[in-house]
Order: sequence, then structure tokens, then C-alpha cells
Amino acid sequence: MSMIRITPQLSIPERDLRFSFTTSGGPGGQNVNKVATRAVLNFNIDRCEALSDDQRVAIRIALFTRISKEGNLRLVCNRFRTQEKNRKLVLEVFAQLLATALRPRRTRHATKPTHSSRHRRLESKRARSVIKKSRRARASDD
Repeated sequence: MSMIRITPQLSIPERDLRFSFTTSGGPGGQNVNKVATRAVLNFNIDRCEALSDDQRVAIRIALFTRISKEGNLRLVCNRFRTQEKNRKLVLEVFAQLLATALRPRRTRHATKPTHSSRHRRLESKRARSVIKKSRRARASDD
């Protein structure tokens, strides 16, 4: 059984990944119409036993736009003209996405604005105010 290394501590068995291949659009002539080179990878986060609950949550948070309601992560690659190259690339993208999603985030520490940044902000507000005042219709002395 082959494993896909995500981080030094996490490897996902290839049996948890579902591949399908379809014909891809774009340039390529007859080859595009006849040969199924487009690689589609489907990975169900909920069914993968290699992931802990915390890892599942982290992946769902980081990749929420890419994951379906059923928990499927779907990646597509049709950059190359061969099925094998597209398969390798989609696996690399998959490993990189998960590694990035599982990377611990730095906690943000609240800071106060510096004296000079406050001064610059207030100066820009004053300058804007002067510009706006100059646009107003002047009252006539009639």
C-alpha cells in the first residue's frame, strides 16, 4: 500500500484517494478528444482514518471553499498531455494543500498604533477635509 506524505508526522494511504480521468478541453487536437488525460482527485476528509479530529477541523477551516457538504475535497489537473503527469501533479498539489492547511497559525497579538502612524492618519484626514471644504458652494454676499 502506497502512502502520500503530507507532513513528517502524517501520511495518507493512497486507498483513501479516488482518481478518475476524463478528456480535457483546450488545445491538443485529436489527442484531446480521444484520450482521457485530465486527472480528478476526490478525497473524503470524514472517511480518512489517518486524520485526527483536530486535523479534520483544521483542514475544513483552511479549505472550506474547496470542500463539499459531504466532506469531499476535489482537485483537477489537466495541464499536461499525459495522464501520468497530471496524476503526479494533482498529488503534489493535494499534499501541498493539506500541509499548508495543517500548518499551525501564528497567534495575533494586539498592538497599539504608533505615535507617528496616528499623526499621519490625522494629517491625511485634515488634508481631505480641506479638499472637501474647497468643493462646497460659497455663500454669496448678496
